[in-house]
Amino acid sequence: MLILGIETATAQVSVAIGGHEGVIALFEVARGRRHAEILAPAVEFVCRQADIELDELGVIAVDTGPGLFTGMRVGLASAKALAQALRIPMIGISSLDLLAFPNRHTDRVVVPVIDARKGEVFWAMYRQVPGGLQQVAPPTVGPVDDLVADLLARSQEALCIGDGAHRYREEILDGYHCEIGEDAHPSAAPLVQLAHARALREEWVNPREITATYLRAPDAQINWSTRERRA
Repeated sequence: MLILGIETATAQVSVAIGGHEGVIALFEVARGRRHAEILAPAVEFVCRQADIELDELGVIAVDTGPGLFTGMRVGLASAKALAQALRIPMIGISSLDLLAFPNRHTDRVVVPVIDARKGEVFWAMYRQVPGGLQQVAPPTVGPVDDLVADLLARSQEALCIGDGAHRYREEILDGYHCEIGEDAHPSAAPLVQLAHARALREEWVNPREITATYLRAPDAQINWSTRERRA
């Protein structure tokens, strides 16, 4: 079964195609906030590189967030439209899962940290289990101090990864001694790998059942609420 993976929840646009043989074509680029301009050509590119027609796809996988509101919406809307046009199911996977998965072989607690802007970060925690990772702390949004408090409460060796870990590197290390991994973004490559495992178990859904993981209200809603309180 061939899977198209679409990831646009952060500053990077990532698209991949793969199946039982792994990832066979991958496109990744970070060009500011041009997700809508880049995504369609990126899908065409990976299909051409893999020598695959869209009607050969069996599942569309998409990053459901958390992440940047606009980019996330672009990916979700495009993935749903494509799945509905092809009449195929979808699989949604968290951006935090995608960041954690490449680090599944470490003995440390894996802590993906995504920059949520406004002085906040998104994070979750995972530990190694046979065959992969298991989430041990749910997705959360808050200031870096809250993340440090979570690390202190768990009191285990930790590996923090992602753009949020790098942006707030000094604040994290000042509060808790841990390892900061290489700067990384969620990628469509692990998205396809994780989705393929779920597809083998037929854990897919209708496109209308895919929803975004926001963790906090969109900026426009936050600003509107602020204006109401001031009034």
